[in-house]
Amino acid sequence: MVFAADPQIWRFQFHPEVWILVAGILLLALYTVKIVAPNFVPDGKDIYTRKNFYAFWAALFSLWFASDWPMHDISEEYLYSVHMVQHMIISLIVPPLILTALPVWLTRLIFAPSGRAGILTKSIANPIAAGLIYNFVVIVTHLPFAVNYSIENGSFHYFLHLAVFVSSLWMWLPVINPMKEFRISLPTQMVYLFLMSVVPTVPAGFLTFAGGALYDAYDHQVRLWGIDITTDQQLAGFVMKLVGGIYLWVWIATRFFQWSRRNQPDMVLVENSPERSNTSS
Repeated sequence: MVFAADPQIWRFQFHPEVWILVAGILLLALYTVKIVAPNFVPDGKDIYTRKNFYAFWAALFSLWFASDWPMHDISEEYLYSVHMVQHMIISLIVPPLILTALPVWLTRLIFAPSGRAGILTKSIANPIAAGLIYNFVVIVTHLPFAVNYSIENGSFHYFLHLAVFVSSLWMWLPVINPMKEFRISLPTQMVYLFLMSVVPTVPAGFLTFAGGALYDAYDHQVRLWGIDITTDQQLAGFVMKLVGGIYLWVWIATRFFQWSRRNQPDMVLVENSPERSNTSS
């Protein structure tokens, strides 16, 4: 299969499916606030918080930015490194924002944490299953066959993006679930997020140290910003391992400081306890 890139790199390309998706999300949010919420939120209670509001718009903007022109077209036709940035946004930025945007009452309505639906909710929140599926999708979506065929076949391309998004949303659920009882503990979250940063090292290593082109779809004469195929792959590996890894480590550090603050009062009580004072004297 010979792939060719259009020399008119910056030509505008309209993606109606992206705008339909954005409009659909907005209409669904409006319907939820105006029609659904009054039936489930008691009078005097906020339907959503300021945090929910800003997270929703940040998630919607990030999703649009990663899916529309020019990022979509550059990532699909010219630079695999931009494709990697696109995947990082879809997997590491959008899902946490969406989960943060969900009010608790709406989350409980969707997942129904009681009865038979509660069993499904607990299964979905299982960190082992979530982590395995997420890392499996990470590996598959970086195989040469999957990447090349996704460029050739538009339907498969969107299927891969959907798989990345759904598996990433699942991966973040044990960490940012609006229903706190379904979150794993803070120390477990730190270990969990560390493990999520390990598997991407494998494809990142192949991208960084590959001697030739791993993906024929990006090996063409039209080079954006003069970036050759080897440099493009190295940049993709850099984005995947270092940028993605540092991002996850920021989450780990945040969880560590939260855990430290929660345990600080206990430490102070121990230091000031009568038994401690008598022992010292």
